[in-house]
Amino acid sequence: MEKNTLLQVWPIPAFDDNYIWCIHDGHHALVVDPGDANPVLEYLAQENLTLMGILITHHHADHTGGILQLLQSLGASIPVYGPVGADIPGRTQVVMEGDKVEIASPRISLEVSEVPGHTLSHIAYFANMQANIVEPMLFCGDTLFASGCGRLFEGTPTQMSQSLAKFIALPKNTLVYCTHEYTLSNIRFALAVEPNNANLMSWALTAQALREHHLPTLPTTIGQELQVNPFMRCDQKEVIDSALEVSGEKSLPTPAHVLAVIRAWKDRF
Repeated sequence: MEKNTLLQVWPIPAFDDNYIWCIHDGHHALVVDPGDANPVLEYLAQENLTLMGILITHHHADHTGGILQLLQSLGASIPVYGPVGADIPGRTQVVMEGDKVEIASPRISLEVSEVPGHTLSHIAYFANMQANIVEPMLFCGDTLFASGCGRLFEGTPTQMSQSLAKFIALPKNTLVYCTHEYTLSNIRFALAVEPNNANLMSWALTAQALREHHLPTLPTTIGQELQVNPFMRCDQKEVIDSALEVSGEKSLPTPAHVLAVIRAWKDRF
């Protein structure tokens, strides 16, 4: 394989709304958050791909449940990268903030960021511009969604705000590979927060058309999320005003305070 062959990223559907992302060069593959082994095995066989590594963002079963079966079926020596904690079966390498995951085949370098909020040990993998990548890529698990963010099962609003700030700082053309097809429900909530957001209204029509044709709404981009995602827009007047109205507070001094209000609002929406 030519070393500059462009990498492909393919969504393997799982469960009701998960995507297991497969990064491959036509011969060798990585998979991200394989909650179910069977669809991964089917796709790898269909495309004649050899699995060279598994990337895990957090410990929830719908992201880790297929690891051991993949190792049993395809080889116990396949490396499994993941965050700290004893609850990721088969993990061979703990990775933390600033670590680099270097994969020879498919050829890719990924930088790890710690992004607590959804879980305390959640991480994301970022691939900046490389010879075989057209645009930067972010594999962010359940921290950031198209037009939404993950529930705060373990972390705090401040942690989630700080995690999303790391994503806000990425290049706007970064492709965002989230792991759930939650987009339409997220858009409905986002429109409640920002009913006058023209970009969001346009995106609602586009996303609806994609889903009507059974197509993924992902990947999104950082630039897109900065325009339509209320959790990435906690410094914007309409988002702040909606949060003030819902909370009854006189002021919400930081984006983290705004995020706390709208995340709680989303939970009961």
